[in-house]
Amino acid sequence: METEIVLSSGGRMPVLGMGTAAYPVPEPELVEAAIFEAMKLGYRHFDTASLYQSERPLGRAISRAIQTGIISNRSELFIATKLACFDAYPGAVVPALRDSLNALGIEYVDLYLIHAPMRVRGEKRFVFTMDDVMPFDSVGTWEGMEECYELGLAKAIGVSNFPIDKLKLLLSHAKVHPAVNQVEMHPLWQQKELRELCKEKGIHVSSYSPLGGTGCFWGNREVLHLKEIEKIAGDKGKTAAQVCLRWGLEKGVSVLPKSFNKERLQENMDIFGWTLGEDELQVISLIPQLVEDDASQGLARPINSCINV
Repeated sequence: METEIVLSSGGRMPVLGMGTAAYPVPEPELVEAAIFEAMKLGYRHFDTASLYQSERPLGRAISRAIQTGIISNRSELFIATKLACFDAYPGAVVPALRDSLNALGIEYVDLYLIHAPMRVRGEKRFVFTMDDVMPFDSVGTWEGMEECYELGLAKAIGVSNFPIDKLKLLLSHAKVHPAVNQVEMHPLWQQKELRELCKEKGIHVSSYSPLGGTGCFWGNREVLHLKEIEKIAGDKGKTAAQVCLRWGLEKGVSVLPKSFNKERLQENMDIFGWTLGEDELQVISLIPQLVEDDASQGLARPINSCINV
């Protein structure tokens, strides 16, 4: 299997990336050190966001990697960041990306995503209430994303946490179609109907929390303990995490596991050069799902989970 895919924008994206979302937000020195270690191991795709507070640590790690010769220049990396819900309105999109670029210390990102199809008032924070949620201007916000693309500040643009109805609405008015929809996806939430729509429209699906995650707002801790996954891992001589990541690749998505642990970072890289059998894929496909797969109405589960009501 190829280690990269070509997006509809023409850019090449590594199918294995490093996620950097963590709550509570860790010390920036810890984040920087973990990212730098990942670069030493060979990671070249890094997923950040304004909300995560990991842009500056990532930027410092990029500078260190260039200075120490781990990479020769920034173009060897694929960097994705996201427009916070607090900046998701017309007129704020381009300035928000410029702020992110300043924090990262780079001139462009390879991918810029709307973090979720919603607007929230107030300062950036992980927890908010329904009283903070405002009407989301899909047309005006996406026009701002298209301007980022036209200005060359983002080599590709896309969305995150967009369910079917919100994605169809965006496609009805977009001049530049989203290259990526980044969503939570793992064996307990397989996103089958959403993946089918994205495939039909030429939108690549990227998976955050592909191991289930341990965030208090998203993910599910049970994924790595599913009896089906544990049996396949034992039969393959692999770990449960490697089976979950490999499953994602074989479903045609890119995977963004988050770990700040060197051994787990290394473990997560061992997902190439082997495959899952058809019978194993069938077993995983029959795992009961946490939520309805055709999440065609309303917001995606992780964003609902972030609302403290």
